[in-house]
This record gives sequence, structure tokens and C-alpha cells, in this order.
Amino acid sequence: MSRLEQLRKLAMLEPSDPLTHYGLGIEYLNLQRYDEAVAAFDAALAADPRYSTAFYHKARAQAGASRPDEARRTLEAGMVVAREAGDWHAEGEMRGLLESLA
Repeated sequence: MSRLEQLRKLAMLEPSDPLTHYGLGIEYLNLQRYDEAVAAFDAALAADPRYSTAFYHKARAQAGASRPDEARRTLEAGMVVAREAGDWHAEGEMRGLLESLA
């Protein structure tokens, strides 16, 4: 069973666990399967709307899919979440990605 298959199975078994969807999203992102990555990060954020790192990688997937406007909106929302949580590292990464999309 491939890593992707294992992650998909785990996400189906643990649909409310944001980490499983996040891991699946990272795998899709690594495979440049951007639309599937966005969907996985959306599932992670549905399970935990404060998962700031998922915003960052969702925006990377959107940018990879040539959807920079969506990526900007995702980053702006994610930076708010990161600031509220005091997650300055994630906020800084998102700010850097946002600036690169300008």
C-alpha cells in the first residue's frame, strides 16, 4: 500500500482528526495534485478552524493550481487565525507567501 493510500485510508477512518487530513494534503501537495490538496486542507480546517498551518499549505496548493486570488484570501484568513493564537511563526510564513504572490 502506498503512502498516499495509507493516508487516504486513515483520513476515512478518522474523519474528525485534522492531522490526518493535513497529512493527506501535504502528500497531495508533494505530488502536485493541487485540487486534492486543497480539499484535504479544507477537511483539516473543517475539523479544526484554528489549524493555522493548514491555511498556509492550502494557499500553497491554490497558488500551485494557478489560483493566486484564492491563495491570497486563504492567507489573509490564516494570518488572522495565527495572530489570534499567538502563532507568529505561521503568521510570518503566511505573510512571506502572500508577499510572493503580489
